[in-house]
Amino acid sequence: MISSIFGRTKPINYIILLVFLFVFYWFVHFFMFQKSYSPQQLLGQTGILSLLLFSLFVVNFISLRNKISGGNSFSILFYTLLIVIFPEVLVDSNAILCSFFLLLSIRRILSFRSLKNIRLKAFDATFWILIASLFYDWAILYLIVVVVAIYFYEPKNIKNWLVPLSAISALALIVPAVLVLSNNLDFLWDHYQFNFQFNHVYFYDWSNSSLLFLYVSIVLLCGFLAFIKMGNVGVGKLVTMRLVVLLFLIGLLVKVLKSSQDTHPILITFFPAVVFITTYVQSIKKENISEMVLMASVFIPFAILLANILMK
Repeated sequence: MISSIFGRTKPINYIILLVFLFVFYWFVHFFMFQKSYSPQQLLGQTGILSLLLFSLFVVNFISLRNKISGGNSFSILFYTLLIVIFPEVLVDSNAILCSFFLLLSIRRILSFRSLKNIRLKAFDATFWILIASLFYDWAILYLIVVVVAIYFYEPKNIKNWLVPLSAISALALIVPAVLVLSNNLDFLWDHYQFNFQFNHVYFYDWSNSSLLFLYVSIVLLCGFLAFIKMGNVGVGKLVTMRLVVLLFLIGLLVKVLKSSQDTHPILITFFPAVVFITTYVQSIKKENISEMVLMASVFIPFAILLANILMK
């Protein structure tokens, strides 16, 4: 049943998930976290919701363009289900904004695979990562992925290595100019603190640590099984998956460095997690087993959500 709906890329798939996310977003804000907003704040939250909904299109575009989803909508389905498991990400505006700009960067990084316009793509990827770091300072670690991608695809061209520096220089001119106009020159100094302090209170909470452990374990298991079942794939596909592994690991590191009761950067790990889960599900050849896995993947997030609501 689920595979018959999301097994293809149809407009109805977008409608179902977009409508669900729209309703779920306000449910989390007003019911689960009992937020209240002024009309001006409500307009801002609507803008953030719009970026979240647009993120689904970006996720689907990256998956289809890089042949991750294989002509189906499983990637955006799993992306939505991960949000159900971690509904707190919806009340962290910085998480949504940072994740959105990182998705734009990932789109350019994974397109290195075509070996066309690598310098332009490296500039764009670096630029979007720097924008994302304006919401989470530690997101700047994703610049490592740009460097690794250049090393994988075209390391001998010295100009490629200079491109990230040009993107940094460009943003170093733009951001201060904007801050001067907004009379907020202290933002950069206050924002880029790069604190190494581990949040013991957050991670020693049983509900937070157990859910995170379960999530990471399942994603890594799916990734491991996906690599095994990939068999003799092309070098391009293998390099793409290695970059996705690096994206996931850096996302987990940012999660450890930035997590608190008010910040939930786990959202930035959802795309690489979706890649692993989708690749594994697509590798299941028996339709009945595949359908059972899909049904479980839908049932479990809502069961976790219900348990989360009852425990509060």
